[in-house]
Amino acid sequence: MAKRIHLGMLTPSSNTVLEPLTSAMIAGLPGVSAHFSRFPVTEISLAARATDQFDFERILDAARLLAHAHVDVIAWSGTSAGWLGFDGDVELCRRITEATGIPASTSVLALNEILDHTGVRRFGLATPYLDDVQRRIVENYGRHDFECVAERHLGLEVNYSFAEVTDTQIRAAVRDIARASPQAITTFCTNLRAAPLVEELEAELGIPVYDTVATAVWKSLRIVGVDTHDVRGWGRLFREVD
Repeated sequence: MAKRIHLGMLTPSSNTVLEPLTSAMIAGLPGVSAHFSRFPVTEISLAARATDQFDFERILDAARLLAHAHVDVIAWSGTSAGWLGFDGDVELCRRITEATGIPASTSVLALNEILDHTGVRRFGLATPYLDDVQRRIVENYGRHDFECVAERHLGLEVNYSFAEVTDTQIRAAVRDIARASPQAITTFCTNLRAAPLVEELEAELGIPVYDTVATAVWKSLRIVGVDTHDVRGWGRLFREVD
């Protein structure tokens, strides 16, 4: 019997979106399953109490639990590097692999790899976040030569509430951003139920939409050598980005 592939996903404790969506994305891949480990995250802001949620030791404890399941890859399915800095995710991946012996990636590092690979420098940003968090994300990408040409955000802080954002709100935000003609749009939050809308929005707008739940899945599959073209119905990312 062929070896089963286990994808390990690190999950914010108050997230109700990424687990079912991750499992749905890989449902058509024989022998591939997703496994999750949570650590405490309840709000997204620039306050110390919120940034402290992403302390490496808390995340590493969750990663070590995933290692008990002999997962083949560990991905931080979260976007905190957007406002805390990309270097933090690079270091986190290094420490996860050092602690567990398992290769690691993150939603944000995967997104950045996709943007680089596809030559995207002008992008649109859709999030549920607060004003200052959104500004920090835009500034962070700007320091790495990515220009955010349009953005929409909802001013929310409680992580659980992000999952309650409606399809209508997400569609409206992405459509508004598309008017600025970005090379790509990212729905940037793994507790935002955007991934199921990507296929229809790309067909309507003619612009690739990279969701951060999907980017973590895409990179995890690539690390373990699974053909991402076999993931169907979740947007151009899986069909077109190699």
